[in-house]
Amino acid sequence: MHNELEKMVSKDESSYGHVLKYVGIFGGVQGLSILVGLVRNKVLAYFLGPDGMGLVSLFNSTINFISQSTNLGISFSAVRHVSGLFDEGNEAKMQHFVKVVRAWSLLTALIGMLVCVAVGPLMNYTFSWGDHTLHFILLAPAVGLMAITGGETAILKGCRRLKALALIQVVNVFVALVLASVVFSTFGQAGIVPVIVLMAFTMMVTTIWYSYKLFPLHLNGCHGILGEGMGMVRLGVAFVLAGILGSGAEILIRSYLNKFGDLDVVGFYNAGLMIAVTYSGMVFSAMETDYFPRLSAVGNNRKQMSEMVNRQIEVSLLIASPLLALLIVFMPVVIPLLFTDAFIPVVAMAQVAVLSMYFKAISLPIAYLQLAKANSIGYLILEGIFDVIMVLLVILGYHNWDLIGTGIALSLAYFTNVIMVYAYAYVKYGYRVSLPVVQLIAIQVPLGLAVYITTWLDNVWVAWGIGIILAFVSMAVSINIVHQKTGLWNALKTRINSKLHGHD
Repeated sequence: MHNELEKMVSKDESSYGHVLKYVGIFGGVQGLSILVGLVRNKVLAYFLGPDGMGLVSLFNSTINFISQSTNLGISFSAVRHVSGLFDEGNEAKMQHFVKVVRAWSLLTALIGMLVCVAVGPLMNYTFSWGDHTLHFILLAPAVGLMAITGGETAILKGCRRLKALALIQVVNVFVALVLASVVFSTFGQAGIVPVIVLMAFTMMVTTIWYSYKLFPLHLNGCHGILGEGMGMVRLGVAFVLAGILGSGAEILIRSYLNKFGDLDVVGFYNAGLMIAVTYSGMVFSAMETDYFPRLSAVGNNRKQMSEMVNRQIEVSLLIASPLLALLIVFMPVVIPLLFTDAFIPVVAMAQVAVLSMYFKAISLPIAYLQLAKANSIGYLILEGIFDVIMVLLVILGYHNWDLIGTGIALSLAYFTNVIMVYAYAYVKYGYRVSLPVVQLIAIQVPLGLAVYITTWLDNVWVAWGIGIILAFVSMAVSINIVHQKTGLWNALKTRINSKLHGHD
């Protein structure tokens, strides 16, 4: 069906074509997830009301926190080990290590469920009404199911079953929408806990459907198997601790904004962060799924490692830059569309915060080197320093320039992170940024900055006109470079021509 395209992207797994293909696939899946998520939020708002949506948010955030704190980072750290064995091609070792991953996943599932039941009474302090202890007991299976799903997902990522992972995400997005619509329309708020558990169950079933076909479940030979996964667990624990540090930083920022501003300021900050960082960050969704397993398998070949990192930076910038430029221009339209007119004050903050994503496109592929090399201490230190810098800059930014200062602070924090992770990778791993990457940064980042500067103009139509022109210049640059460096255009043209002439 897609023979020409498949041949083009399979010649060299680390080629521009391969990277571009999977950044596009997982970015598209993430975009679809966001769109369906918006529809699901409308369903929740209609059937549950504001208090019901608040309850869903509190339940989800709590069980996610418990899951992330108890899963030992297996869903991430196992990818590196599975990927290395996959490239070795040793089937027996692969089968054995899959058992190790599944054993640890089962253990973390049991621990997660026990913790969820144990902390249920304590979680009541996060609510301003009622006793929700029974709810957390009933939600415990969701935590366990999430741990199992994480382990199986790591196996699929390590074995590069990328199309299966994309399909799993799409299926789960639509199943979640149908479940929410049917259950909430029938049971209202009484259906919140069942929907959360059913969604976790669906995610597990769709994931093991593919994983068990690849590696059938075998229970024999599991005695003493947990002791073999300590390297994986050490890296995973560092990943978990870094996540906890990040969550702590966000809590500190929100607490400061609430104390020295008000709840509206916190709401505006959350909205701006969601648009600038979460939504625009969908371009980076292929990093963990495709890029990390390939980078982990490189080993100690510094030249190949640098090439792979540089290609990932190039493709991330090529795809993200035009989208980020357009997002800055159309932010006054996007904010009211996704929220309400009451959120107009967040537009200026979100526009300057979008600039941080240019820097994230550069820093994130480099930052993955620590994880690919199993350097858990280095990763933890760098993440910790970044969190401290971000908290301090946001506090200073808000103190001096109010809400827009938080957006400036986010961009400065990510810019500082680029310098920090590059300096570390330069010394520790001998990573060298390539000339094409430097040239691309020198073109796209100033274009993004110029688009942002147009938002200062008093004449709205002039600002929009110049901003759109600059955004299309950014797009033209990206298209031209993609055309030069990949054969995808020829493959796509061949495919289109064959369709037009009636050939498959």
